[in-house]
Amino acid sequence: MKKLLIANRGEIARRVMRSAKKMGIATVAVYSDADAKSPHVRDADEAIHIGPAPARESYLIAERILAAAKATGADAIHPGYGFLSENADFARACAREGIIFVGPSPKSIEAMGLKDRAKALMEKANVPVTPGYHGEAQDEATLLAQAGRIGYPVLIKAVAGGGGKGMRKVERGEDFLSALASCKREAASSFGDDKVLIEKFITNPRHIEVQVFGDSRGRVVHMFERDCSLQRRHQKVIEEAPAPGMSPNVRAAICSAAVQAAKAVHYVGAGTVEFIADGSGALREDGFFFMEMNTRLQVEHPVTEMVTGLDLVELQLRVAQGGSVPAQEDIHLKGHAIEARLYAEDPATGFLPSIGTLERLSLPEGEGVRVDTGVEEGGEVSLHYDPMIAKLIVHAPHRSQAIDQLIAAIDEDLIVYPVKTNAGFIRRALDHAVFRSGEVSTHFIDGHLAALTPAIPTPLHTAMAGAAKILFDAAGRGEADPWNNPTGLRLNAQPRIALGFDHEGERLGVHLTPHEEGYHVTLDKAELTLNGVTGSWDGFGGALSADVEGETITAHVEPYQGHLLVSVRGDTHLFRPYSPEAAADGLVAGGAIKAPMPGKVLSVSVEAGQTVTKGQTLVVLEAMKMEHALGAPRDGVVEAVHVEPGAQVADGDALVVLVDDEA
Repeated sequence: MKKLLIANRGEIARRVMRSAKKMGIATVAVYSDADAKSPHVRDADEAIHIGPAPARESYLIAERILAAAKATGADAIHPGYGFLSENADFARACAREGIIFVGPSPKSIEAMGLKDRAKALMEKANVPVTPGYHGEAQDEATLLAQAGRIGYPVLIKAVAGGGGKGMRKVERGEDFLSALASCKREAASSFGDDKVLIEKFITNPRHIEVQVFGDSRGRVVHMFERDCSLQRRHQKVIEEAPAPGMSPNVRAAICSAAVQAAKAVHYVGAGTVEFIADGSGALREDGFFFMEMNTRLQVEHPVTEMVTGLDLVELQLRVAQGGSVPAQEDIHLKGHAIEARLYAEDPATGFLPSIGTLERLSLPEGEGVRVDTGVEEGGEVSLHYDPMIAKLIVHAPHRSQAIDQLIAAIDEDLIVYPVKTNAGFIRRALDHAVFRSGEVSTHFIDGHLAALTPAIPTPLHTAMAGAAKILFDAAGRGEADPWNNPTGLRLNAQPRIALGFDHEGERLGVHLTPHEEGYHVTLDKAELTLNGVTGSWDGFGGALSADVEGETITAHVEPYQGHLLVSVRGDTHLFRPYSPEAAADGLVAGGAIKAPMPGKVLSVSVEAGQTVTKGQTLVVLEAMKMEHALGAPRDGVVEAVHVEPGAQVADGDALVVLVDDEA
C-alpha cells in the first residue's frame, strides 16, 4: 500500500490520515463544494473534488470515489466510518478495479448489514439475541400484531439503519401505527429502505459493545468493551472504556460472544459487536443480547485506543495488506477512557442543530486529553453533514479521575460561538451523581433532562457577566487593574450597581452590591454571592474566578464586537447592553415561530384559530437528515400558518404566528 484515498471528510478523514502518514503511506483527500477549504483537504498530500455539497451528490457516489482513486494512482481506499464504509457493492467495485478496500469482505458486510438477517445468523451461532420480530412481512396489520405478541414497550428499528435514525420506542398499542409511519419515512429518507424489525424494549437497558478485529488467517480477537449507554434519541453522546461495573466473568462472556459473532461471518478487519444488557441490577453472564454488528471502525474507537495503547487505524491498514492481528494475550486494559461528542446543537431548543460560522473556537489540550476534530476557527458547520464539532477524549488511571479530567477540560479550555453546542449539557451529565456512580442506562438522559438542560443563561452566567462588565469598564477607564490584584478585589466605592443585558432578545436585569471580597448579586428571579473574586486580563480577554456556594467557578470573558462574550462550564453566551429593539428580534418575537435552520416541512399540526398549549407540536421540519418537532413556546391561539407540508424553508422564516388567548 503506497497511496491511500480516504473516502470521507472532516474529523474522520484527518484521523485516518494521521495513521497513514505515520506508516509512510501517501494520502489523498476527496472533497465536495462545501469542503473545499476544510482542514482534511489541507492535511492530505493530494486532494480531488468530487461534486456538490449534498453527500448523496458527492461522498456517496461510488463511481466518483473510484474515479478519484484512479486519477491519483491510489492503490487503496479507506472508507472511514459512515458514508460508503458498510456498502458491499462499493467494496466489490474496489476489488474489480484492483484497489484495496480497507474493511471487511462484501459477504461479511452483507451478512451483518440488515439487522433482521444478522439476528437470524446470530441465533444459529448461539449468540444471545433480543426477543422480537425479524420477518419479511411489512404490512401494518402484521407488524401491529407482532408488537402485541412481543409485549409493549417495543422498539421499531430500520433494518438498514444506524446512527439512531429510523428508530422509535412505542409504549402503547394505540401509538404504534403513527410511530411506524414516522420510522419508515425516516428510514426511507436516510437509507433508501423502509423495512423495519421489532424488538422487545429492555426496560432498564445498557448499551455495551465489543471491539473485535479479524485477519485473513482466520484469527479474531477482541479489544474489550465500551459502554455507550448515554444516548439521546438513540444517538451516542458519551462513551467509555471499560464499562462501569463489569466483572471479569461477564467481560469474558460478552467478549467471547462478540468473537463468536465475528467468526460466524469470517470477519476480517475492525468491527464492533453491539449488545443490549439488562441494567436493572448487576451485569450478568446471561443478561446481554446481540443487537447488531457495525462492519467498520466506530466513532468511539479512541477510548479503546486509549485503554489498550493500540492504533486501530494502523492495524486496519496492516490487516488490509495481509498482516495479522495481535495475539489475544498481548492485548491488555490500562486505566479508564471517556469520550464526549461535542455537537453543534442547542439543548435549550430541544437539541435542534445549530449551523453557521465558528467565529470563536477554542478546544481543550494537554496531557491525557485528546481532541479529534475536522473544523477550525473561522470554518463552517454545514447543514449538509453530521453536526459533530469534535470528540473530546480523556484517559486516566481510574474512572473518577477521567470524569474530573474531562470536566476540567471543558471548564478551562472550551469556547464555541456563535454556533450553539451541547458542551454544558455534557458537563452536567458527567458531574451528575447517577453518572458518577456508574449506574447508567440508556434512559439516563431522558430521566434527568430537566437537570441537564436548565434555563439558559443560568443566574450564574448573568452574575459572572455583570461582574466581568464592571471589571472591563474599570480597566478601560485606566483604573488600577483589578485582574492583577493578588489579594482579591476590594470594591467598596459603589453601594449598588444596576446593569441591563440583552441575551437573544430577552432583557436580563442584574444588581451587584460590592462587598469586601466580591459581590452580592440580585437578579430578576434569583440571588447569589460571588466571593473571592479574582482574575487575569491581557487586553484581549481574561478569566474571572469566584467562589459560589463553596465551588470555585471560572468564566472566560472577552470583548466581542462591542459586547461581552462569557463562557462558563461549557456554555458560551453573548451579553449585549440592553436595547428594546434587540429584545424584539428573538426566535418567537412578535409571536412568530421561526425555522431554526433551512429544511423541508414534513407536517403542519395546527390551523388558524386553533388554541394550543405550551410544548404542543406545531410543525415537523426535516433538516440535517433528522426530523425536528417545533413546539409552541407558550399557551396561545394560532393567528396564522405560513407554510404547508412539502415547503422548503430558510433559516429564520416565519412558520406559525401565535397570539395570546384573550378568552
